[in-house]
Amino acid sequence: MTATSTVAPILLEARALTFYRQDEPVFGPLDFSLRAGEVALVEGDNGSGKTTLLRMLAGLLHIEEGELQWRGRPWRRDEHLGDTLFLGHHLGLKSDLSARENLNVAVGLYGNRCGRGVDDVLRDIGLAGYEDEPVRRLSAGQKKRAALARLLLLPATLWLLDEPYANLDRTGIDLVNRLLTEHSSSGGAALVTSHGAVSFLHGEPKRVRMHA
Repeated sequence: MTATSTVAPILLEARALTFYRQDEPVFGPLDFSLRAGEVALVEGDNGSGKTTLLRMLAGLLHIEEGELQWRGRPWRRDEHLGDTLFLGHHLGLKSDLSARENLNVAVGLYGNRCGRGVDDVLRDIGLAGYEDEPVRRLSAGQKKRAALARLLLLPATLWLLDEPYANLDRTGIDLVNRLLTEHSSSGGAALVTSHGAVSFLHGEPKRVRMHA
């Protein structure tokens, strides 16, 4: 009997996706697809629209031209809020709340992964002992870890990570790579921007090249 390989299904597909600012194209037309288990590195010069693309996929910007599909159906922001998780330059943390309180708010909105709780995620992410410290008192690296904790906790399939390695030491960078490896190994997918060297534990990522 001959073994047959199974091709992972396409989760996200963009066709002729274009974004304009003041009638000038920021990027596009852009075509790419992302399958379950894939991590893609979004490449391009400064100002090429890498962050804009992730914000569009997160539902923070309107799709002006082109087509975006999720699991073979047209992308509709309100239907897929829980399917995507965006981590940008602004970490989305309320500074007067603790890391635990911020995560509890996120769980209230989107639910949590089976078997994962707030306290064990904070321990895994390296914030044991800082769970109840107001975010404003944390260091830049600790704030980044508090934001990264959402990746472990929330059940999103598609991660949109804009410069996830910023403000992290070598241990933190290794942590991000481990999270990406575990996520892709379990059938998730991710789009990542990074100005620094990226070393994914499971091999070279797919490339999405931005162009105007």
